[in-house]
Amino acid sequence: MVLPPQTLEGKNAIVTGASRGIGATIAIDLAQRGANVCVTYTSESSKTKCQTLASQVSKMSNGAKLVHIRADASDQGSAVRVVEKSTTAFGDHIDILVNNAAIEIDRAITETTKEDFDKVFHTNVLGPLLMTKAVIPHLRAPGRIINISSVGARVGYAKLALYSSSKSALEGLTRSFAAELGHDGTTVNAIAPGPVESDMLDQIPDEIKIPQRDATAVQKRFGEAQEIANAVAYLAGPDSSWVSGQVLNLSGGWTMY
Repeated sequence: MVLPPQTLEGKNAIVTGASRGIGATIAIDLAQRGANVCVTYTSESSKTKCQTLASQVSKMSNGAKLVHIRADASDQGSAVRVVEKSTTAFGDHIDILVNNAAIEIDRAITETTKEDFDKVFHTNVLGPLLMTKAVIPHLRAPGRIINISSVGARVGYAKLALYSSSKSALEGLTRSFAAELGHDGTTVNAIAPGPVESDMLDQIPDEIKIPQRDATAVQKRFGEAQEIANAVAYLAGPDSSWVSGQVLNLSGGWTMY
């Protein structure tokens, strides 16, 4: 394996929701660039996938390590345990936090319940808030916090009101975090992917995602998880030192605002 430039050598990262899809690709990419990575998963069935990630990283020639922990980041105690897992494995400081864990529920407005709302907002909004809160005491300046949003934050989707509004809320958190944490050089940004080949995309109805693909300016195709990971690596690295409070739209030109 030919590794990319080691721009993150000596850095410690946490990536939530990283057993598969975009999260797993981000975790592997950060490790390939030299970072130690702590990843989270929520179900026992995902543990094997994280063990496979750890095995992949252990074979890299750069000495990077990957550990994993089952955790619900929307629970304050779980968020603290994730930080403890990282600091025990890699040392007291954390340099990079990627809030990636998210869920979506496909439901008409008239069928949406309070339980649906709580489930989506606890994972997609409360989770990043509590995870960031837990990381801050250990965040080594200049830290990097990257929230994975969605083009759904600014585009209304039928039957995805909870998902879209939760991502709008996450972008609001991003800007507020950036304003509060920038005094020591820490940056906070979000990435808003368009439809990317992943398990989550498989859950989106064809009547939503196929027209998106066909209206995408770049090659009329879905995105790839590695394209999202490349953007995360930029925001996590030294070249993005004056970029903060921004939402980077990665949709192949499907949305241009």
